[in-house]
Amino acid sequence: MKLEMGVDIGGLALKNPVMTASGTFGYGEEYSDYLDLNRLGAIVVKGLSLEPREGNPPPRIIETASGMLNAVGLQNVGVRAFIDDKLPWLRRIDSAIIVNIFGETIEDYVKVAKILNDAVGVAALEVNISCPNVKRGGVTFGSDPGLAGEVTRAVKDVSRLPVIVKLTPNVTDITEIAKSVEDAGADALSLINTLTGMSVDIEKKVPHLENVTGGLSGPAIKPVALRMVWEVVNAVSIPVIGVGGIMNARDALEFLIVGAKAVQVGTANFLNPGVTVDIIDDIKRYMSEKGIGDINDLIGTLKI
Repeated sequence: MKLEMGVDIGGLALKNPVMTASGTFGYGEEYSDYLDLNRLGAIVVKGLSLEPREGNPPPRIIETASGMLNAVGLQNVGVRAFIDDKLPWLRRIDSAIIVNIFGETIEDYVKVAKILNDAVGVAALEVNISCPNVKRGGVTFGSDPGLAGEVTRAVKDVSRLPVIVKLTPNVTDITEIAKSVEDAGADALSLINTLTGMSVDIEKKVPHLENVTGGLSGPAIKPVALRMVWEVVNAVSIPVIGVGGIMNARDALEFLIVGAKAVQVGTANFLNPGVTVDIIDDIKRYMSEKGIGDINDLIGTLKI
């Protein structure tokens, strides 16, 4: 049976629904010795800011029960160096290249988006709104519906590319943020970003992370991510990309069944650099066993 794996994410056509998650796959080239990058639906590169960023001082990653905490601090080469030094290599890959962007002010987001308009080979933007707005006293863009909509609208107004907005789970009602972002013109949503957590060294009585808190990812957060994706799918009409604790094809299938049009794989890449290709193959195997010819016939089939 011929299997149709293609999905449409807000006007962006992908060969299959499996992507990498930003911040876990570098700029793509780092993983090229471990898997065929051409097989991926999309590569989402490490988040980019207007200027290079060193990130937080170490220690900034620690393993936890069923996951890890990271406080890397969005270290990156900056958008211009990415275009000059990283993007030429990525253009050789036959998979969609999605660029994650972030800023500390709305003006930062706009400037980065404008620069990427002229970057040949970029298929879409993923806007990280889990960042503090320095002009509003550090209020996180993604925790305030008004701010989330404002930054989305600002990026949409200047970008020629599809705009995916990545939502933070550290809110009271994620559907409220999702609807505000949809109303502001987002083409798609990705969720969830990491959950804020911390870990303590009981001998020294100090935090394990120099930054004190960090973002929790890995299997521990999957039930939360799955619930939030299901809620958002039922609250908006734009495509949703499921992220959070996906370690294998069974995890990915859960997100597709609750209505995610695609998935992103993050922490699992550190354990098995080729896991994304394994997930693609195992989803195909599942479809063959179940007699499902088109992945879109599986998406959103949850029975309540």
